[in-house]
Amino acid sequence: MSLTDLQIKRLKAPEKGQKTYYDNALPGFGVRVSQGGTKTFVVLYGKDRRRRSLGRYPGLSLSEARHLAKQAQVDITLDEQSPRSALPKVSFAIARSKFLADCEVRTKPRTVEEYRRLLNRHFHFECNITDLSRHDIASVVEKLKAKPSEQQHAFVAIRTMLNWCVKRGYLDLAPVPPMTFKTRPRERILSDQELVSVWQRASEFGYPYGPIVQLLILTGQRKGEVVGLRRSWLADGKIVYPSEFVKNKRSHIIPVGPEAMELINSLPRDADLIFPSRFEDDKPFNGFSKCKASFDQGLEVEPYTLHDLRRTFSSNMARLGTPIHVTERILNHVSGTISGVAAVYNRHAYMDEMHEAFVQYEQHLSGILKAQSKS
Repeated sequence: MSLTDLQIKRLKAPEKGQKTYYDNALPGFGVRVSQGGTKTFVVLYGKDRRRRSLGRYPGLSLSEARHLAKQAQVDITLDEQSPRSALPKVSFAIARSKFLADCEVRTKPRTVEEYRRLLNRHFHFECNITDLSRHDIASVVEKLKAKPSEQQHAFVAIRTMLNWCVKRGYLDLAPVPPMTFKTRPRERILSDQELVSVWQRASEFGYPYGPIVQLLILTGQRKGEVVGLRRSWLADGKIVYPSEFVKNKRSHIIPVGPEAMELINSLPRDADLIFPSRFEDDKPFNGFSKCKASFDQGLEVEPYTLHDLRRTFSSNMARLGTPIHVTERILNHVSGTISGVAAVYNRHAYMDEMHEAFVQYEQHLSGILKAQSKS
C-alpha cells in the first residue's frame, strides 16, 4: 500500500507479535504495528537490508518519517561509496563560525544574530563535527523544555547549521533527531491598565530600550522590524521597509501616526540605524534579555512578551472598529482577508485608511494615559 495518515490510523494490532506494512511509494519504508497497538516507522537499508526504527507514530509524522528513511538510505549509500574517514576534520566550533559567516552574506542580519545567539548559548561541543550524534543534539534540546519557544528555535538553528554542513561536505548526514514540538499559541493581551504601566515605565527607562517598547506599542510592528529601523527608510511621515528586510519578503509601507514619528525624530541621530548596537553602528540593538529583566523589575504587570504588545495592538485596532483588512495591512500579514487571487488583483495600498487607523489608535492611547494619570 501507499501509506497515508488515515491508513496508519486504521491499522489494527495483530493478535500476537508484530506486523509490518511497507510503503509502495518508498521501497524499504514502512510502519510496524505491535500486539499492543504501538506503531513504529521502520526502514530497510544497505546491501544486507538492515532495519532501523525511526520513531513512533503519531509523535513522528508520516512526512518526517519518510524524510528520515530517505536520509538513512542515502547515508548507507554514501558510506559504501566514500568512507567517513575521507571527510575533513572540522571541529564543531569552526563549523559553527563558518556557518555564521556564510549566513552573513546571504541571510537577513536579524536572522544571523538569532542563529548566533542560539548556537553560542546552547551548543558547546568540543569535538569534530563528524563525531556528533543524534543523542548529543537531543540532550541539549531536551534541557530547554521549560522554555518551549526557545527550545523550538534552538532546534531549528542547529538543524539549519547541520544541514548546511552536509551541503558543504563536512558531514554525509546531518545527525538531527526526529523531534517534534507542540507549542500552545499565545493568547496574552495586555489590559489598558497594563499597557499604561508598560508605557510609563518605557518613558522613564530611557534610550534605547524604552523607545523600542514605545514604538512596539505605537506601531504594532515586529520586534526585529523596530530595532532594524533606519533613518533612510523614513519618507513623508511613512516608514518604508525594503522587501529584503521584512519577514515575508514583501516591501512594507506604513504611514505611522504623528506621535510615533515625533518619537522617532527625537532619538539620537548618530547613525543610520536608529537603534544600533552598543559596539557596532552597522548592527542593530540586541540586548533584549538583560534589558527586559531590568525593565520588568517592580512592574505590576502579569508576565508578558514583547510580541504580546503586537497582539494587543491588533486587538485594540479591532476594538476601535478598524476594518480587519486595514489592520492586516499594517501588520503586513500575507495570509489574511485579502490573499490569494484577491491579493493579486487588489493593489490598493490603503495608505489613507492605515494613517487614519494609526491616528485613531494614538488618540485612544492618549485617552487611557490621561485617564490613568487622573485616577
